[in-house]
Formats: sequence, structure tokens, C-alpha cells
Amino acid sequence: MCRNALLALAAVGVAFADVAAGQPAADIDTRRELFVDSFLVESLEGDVTRQLHHPIPREIVHEYTAPWEGPTSAYMTILRDGDLVRLYLRGSGHEGGGEVTCMAESTDGIHFTRPELGLFEFDGSTANSIVWLGEGTHNFTPFVDTNPDCQPEERYKAIAGRPPLALASPDGIHWRKLAEDPVITEGAFDSQNLAFYDTERGYYVCFLRDFADGVRTIRTCTSPDFVHWTEPEWLDYGDAPLEHLYTNAAVPYFRAPHIYLAFPNRYVPERTKIPEHGERGVCDGVLMSSRDGVHWERWEEAFLRPGPDPLNWTDRNQHIAYGILPLSETELSIYWTENYRHDTARLRRGTLRTDGFVSLHGGAEGGTALTRPLIVGGSRLEVNYATSAVGSIRFEVLGAEEGAPLAVSEELFGDEITRVVEWVEGAELSLPEEGPIRLRIHLRDADLYSLRFLE
Repeated sequence: MCRNALLALAAVGVAFADVAAGQPAADIDTRRELFVDSFLVESLEGDVTRQLHHPIPREIVHEYTAPWEGPTSAYMTILRDGDLVRLYLRGSGHEGGGEVTCMAESTDGIHFTRPELGLFEFDGSTANSIVWLGEGTHNFTPFVDTNPDCQPEERYKAIAGRPPLALASPDGIHWRKLAEDPVITEGAFDSQNLAFYDTERGYYVCFLRDFADGVRTIRTCTSPDFVHWTEPEWLDYGDAPLEHLYTNAAVPYFRAPHIYLAFPNRYVPERTKIPEHGERGVCDGVLMSSRDGVHWERWEEAFLRPGPDPLNWTDRNQHIAYGILPLSETELSIYWTENYRHDTARLRRGTLRTDGFVSLHGGAEGGTALTRPLIVGGSRLEVNYATSAVGSIRFEVLGAEEGAPLAVSEELFGDEITRVVEWVEGAELSLPEEGPIRLRIHLRDADLYSLRFLE
């Protein structure tokens, strides 16, 4: 195998136990692994699949009814800062025209209020929640900077504008430019461009909107300092079909930050469901994942459907906000826009099980999954799983060449976010001194959402 191929695989977390023999082993150490991509599983037999799960719609958490908001309010960011949850969005479509960046706050991620910030005048008053006005308001997208070298006065950062400016704030309310000129210039940028600090890789990452042969798509670039950026690269979606990806909502998953998740809004301009609406196109939300930010696996099945509300079958709905909130140990919250261009335009919350984007799913007939060879950093196997009353999951630890199991687990049944697997007769898992292992996983009427080996 050529050196460039090895480097490409190493970039997505693949180490090699026996390169000459063509036996790649994934070095997962003690990292939590999800089943959002095909990285972990080598083969499936019987009634076992990787199954995409979907957010459950919950409350409407914010209606765009303030005079400075309006029916085309969009490009939401949801983030947590200590005990406070903040919602940033573009306010637009209001009677005064123009665009503003405004915010709302919550202590529980469900009930939001608009603070009176007194920073910018709107319709003769500063009693509003506007945090930025002027250049960059179309798609102002902030984040809390987790760079250990970040200065306190720049603890919040944002990408804003077409092309984007770099901004900073000590508190998420009072903002200033870090440079007068745009910091990235190659791209279309006519959507929600976003950035964050990647703690695993030690640099800033930006995902931005561009067009390839007339199709809306995504590019990415990186920066050591948030001001000087590399030339944007086109994302590679493998064998996924060519589709318009309107937004990206890309984020490192906080429980497995070596994995990027993204929730693009898929725009279908050739379809119209409500002819009298006057604007073409329908939208849904899709899920994709990456281990290097460039090469992505995208599910063709929708992650978020429009649902029964006819006003969600008009253009540019189901935009999933940038940000995933864990509001409890067992549940994640994501947010999306509904009823775009209508007087009832709003933001809805939805929930998923923790790690619950995709599972290794065993049907009623049952079957097995075999992992690729794994180099692990511990001998205790922790899993997130659920079964029916008659379902079960069982693990076998195999050597890289398979053969007789090195250990067999108890039969698991129940529903637990965190469970350390016990082995038959209470035996300790004895791993080989050298070389990788495999897992053979038996599932029947059960779902496995994530796993990791602990020291």
C-alpha cells in the first residue's frame, strides 16, 4: 500500500497492525465509538443492520414574533455557557426591513426570553435583543472558544458575513471585529457558515457554503488563530448522490469529539408541494459524519422529515440549528426552524437518545455483527444499549484471526446509557499482549448505540 494511502487512512484514525498482510486495525484506544458511519463494522449477518434514528418533535421554544425578528428569521445557533443557554438568530422579514442579529436566553433549553440589551436602536428604541447590526448580520454564527490559549476578551468568537468577518466578544453580547477585512474570501457564503475550535486536532475549523456546477455544497478550511485560514477544500461525500445541501450545522460530537456530525438542510428545488406559496422547493434534514472533516458518509434517508404541517412543505424549512444540547444524561436536544416565510415562523426542539443517531440494530430474528480488528486501550467494555423484554445483546472477544473466543459476555437485556459488560462466570477480560482483537456482537430485538474500552 502506498505511503499516501497510509497517511489518508491515518488521518481518519486507522492504525495498521499488519500492513504487509493487508490487515488494517483501527486504533480506538479508550475513545467512544458510534455507529454513524461504517468505520467500526466489517460484516453483518442475519437480521442486523445499521439503523438511522430520528428526532422526536417536542415544544415550540421560540416564535419569531418580536418586531425585529419576522417570518424569514433563520440561521440559528444554540449554545450553552455555564448555566445559560443562548439562542442566536438572524431577524428578518419584519416590517422595518433589513436584517439584524438577535438573541434569546434560557436556563433549561426550553423556555426562552429576549433580554433587553440596549445596544442598537430599532424603530426608535434600544429596548431590544439585538447584539449585532450592519455588516455580517445575514449569517452571524457564534461559538464559545475552547482553545486553552484563548484570551478572556475573545472567549466568544463568530464568523459573520458574505464573505465572512472574524469577530470576538468577552461575553457573547458585546462584539468587535478581529480584522477589518474578511478572513476567508473563496466561496459563496450565502448560507450559515460556521466555525469552532477542534480540541482533538488543535486548530479552528470552518465549514462554508459554496456551489459546485450549480449545486449547493460545502467546503472546509482550518486556521491556527481564527484570522489566517487555509484555502477551502471541497467535501467528499463518497458514493452519496449529488444533492443541494443548503446549510451544514457541523459540530464535533461532544461525547466522541474525534467524530464530526453534520445536519445539512437538503433543498429540493424541483419539487413544489403548495403551489400557491409562490416560492419553489421543499426541504428536509439529513445526517452525515466524518473523521477528518473532508471525507463524509451521508445517509440518503432523511434524518428530519417535514411532517404533517403543510406550512413545513414550503421552501427552506427544517433548517437544523448549529449546536447539540445535552439537557440530561439520557437525552440530547436539537432545534429546527418551521413555517419559514409564514406568520407562524418558529423554532422547535426535538430530542434523541444520548448517542442515539444511529444504532447497530438486531431485528426479531436476530443476527451478528463483526467488527474490524481493533486496538483498544483497556479491558473493560462500556456500552449504550436497549432491548425489548425478549431481546438481548451478547459480545464475544476474538483474536484478530477470529478462532475461539477469548471471552464471552453475559447476555444483556434492558435499557442503559452506561453499562460495563460483565463476562461469563465473572472472568476478567484477558487481551492478547500484542495485536488487535475483534468483537462479534449478537443482537436480537436490540439496539447498540455506542461502545468504548476503559482502562
